[in-house]
Amino acid sequence: MEKLIRIGTRESRLAAWQAGQVQSLLAASGFSSELIYIKSEGDMDQKTPLYALGVQGIFTKTLDTALINDKIDLAVHSMKDMPVQLARGVLQSAVLKRGPASDILVYKSGGPDRAAGLANGFIVATGSVRRKAQWLNKYPGHRIEDLRGNIDTRLKKLNSGAWDAAIFAQAGLERIGLQPFNTEILDWMLPAPAQGAIVVVCREEDSFCYEACQSFHDQATALCTKIERDFLSKLMGGCSTPIGAIAEIENDEVYFRGNLLTRDGRRKFEIEKILPVEMAEYMGQSAAEDLLNQGGQEITDPILHAGQ
Repeated sequence: MEKLIRIGTRESRLAAWQAGQVQSLLAASGFSSELIYIKSEGDMDQKTPLYALGVQGIFTKTLDTALINDKIDLAVHSMKDMPVQLARGVLQSAVLKRGPASDILVYKSGGPDRAAGLANGFIVATGSVRRKAQWLNKYPGHRIEDLRGNIDTRLKKLNSGAWDAAIFAQAGLERIGLQPFNTEILDWMLPAPAQGAIVVVCREEDSFCYEACQSFHDQATALCTKIERDFLSKLMGGCSTPIGAIAEIENDEVYFRGNLLTRDGRRKFEIEKILPVEMAEYMGQSAAEDLLNQGGQEITDPILHAGQ
């Protein structure tokens, strides 16, 4: 009897959409699968994943635990949510071709137009320290308010709250058909490392599931996201550190841009590098080292000392 691959997913509409994409890709290669919705950690704490540097994947830990405990065969994650080192016993089996990586500003329904957004006192909602820091660096006279929850929840809060606009990932809105009319792509804002990318992981010893995913593994996206996540890792980045990074391939060259900011956005260090694809594997690490040598260590040192 053919193996039925169990795909683990969170219950949010975006997570379910992403898992559904993986299910369709597996079906196209002749593999049968089912979606397993994971609500909470529950009784799956017998083998809690051990992440490097004590970093816990807030949105990935529950699925990885289910994977390690053989309750599912594959876990599907937004790659930007993953810790920079996978849990022990977990193997990256495929990175899907990347969607849009940009952030997007969504104006409140019936609210001010784009020109009004340049005025001091404009209120922007986001739960991301990276988005907050980059926004305040560009618009120091604006106010930032915290906004959390899944996409549907945040859109509802935006239209019922006191904010003028909120920042979302473009890919997330587009994937579930929720991009409102009154929006603006923030092409000046560097995205989170691996934003817009979907990754599939399996157990290290599960060669069947690993091979099943190889037909839709995108090498270009895998390289670019590795570079971005290496940059993040070298800078000791996590949810509390404002770090942006994007690597793009054009004409057999990788163009990388990265930045590091203080949480209030007052100081920013930036780096750009271009390398041929065949020389780019360690580009993220070298870019981070260059950024630290150019002054970025003034931001990372206090963070490191605070954790000691």
